[in-house]
Amino acid sequence: MKHISLTLRGLMRRSVIPTLFAALVSLPFLTLSAAAEELKSPTLDKIARTKTITFGHRQDELPFSYVTPDGVVRGYSIDICQRIADHVRDALKLDTLKTDYVVATPATRFLLVKSGKIDMECSATTNNAERREQVAFSYPHFITATRFVTKKLSGLKSIKDLAGRTVASTTGTINIAQLQNVNREQKLNISVLISKVNSEAFAMVENNRASAFVMDDVLLAAHVAFSNAPGDYMISKETFGPPEPYGILLPKGDDAFKTLVNEALYKMFTDGEIETIYNKWFMSPLPPDGRNFNLPLSPELQAAFKEPKEYLQ
Repeated sequence: MKHISLTLRGLMRRSVIPTLFAALVSLPFLTLSAAAEELKSPTLDKIARTKTITFGHRQDELPFSYVTPDGVVRGYSIDICQRIADHVRDALKLDTLKTDYVVATPATRFLLVKSGKIDMECSATTNNAERREQVAFSYPHFITATRFVTKKLSGLKSIKDLAGRTVASTTGTINIAQLQNVNREQKLNISVLISKVNSEAFAMVENNRASAFVMDDVLLAAHVAFSNAPGDYMISKETFGPPEPYGILLPKGDDAFKTLVNEALYKMFTDGEIETIYNKWFMSPLPPDGRNFNLPLSPELQAAFKEPKEYLQ
């Protein structure tokens, strides 16, 4: 493999950022002027050879990654990955780059990335140290925390209120692990129902099969917003753990590809394009039925966009 030419994209301004990002470090970038042969990597070689980039996506993870009734894959993370694909196409000097889509569930996403069946997973996957043993992550593109949703009539407001109740969560997620830890440590005797996808878990609350559903707060907000009766639900103020970032899931060890992905994100975040994309998905009516999250950009996420850095906690 030839030496990869690296350069810093300007000097980072120093600023005080939230504690969440105390362990973030800067990552150098590949110059776009580097010839395609200098970008050698298993992933980039495959993309250049096939003129195709493959996104892993969800079917029901609004507004990050979902499929509309007419079969179109859409979402906040999908838009971001499409900008990354444009950057990769330009860096490889390809005249065209086709996008393929493969369904990646919480249970299959890591295997799909590790096996090379997808080049990146474009949804809502939390970055943590345990997962980085298997895969790599891009710069954070969202920040969230684990909470629970319940019906207001249930009267459940705190985690302790869930004691002795039946609570749903989704297999293969950080959330279910946090729920199990709290359940064990606080001896709450919660009966945990495991679902394959988030929509199934939320339906358990809708149909009164479960008292609550534990998941990332933004995904809970999505299910509430798109439910038949949004006013019937409440999302807890209390969290099951500290805020954590989402990142684009990438193959571990393919540093050239990761660097190119992060270069695309750096440009998108610092030139303001990300705010347009964010407002499209979190502050505007969404297809298919025009529901609106009305979720303003948080100070933590603003800080992450202002100075993009790799999350290493």
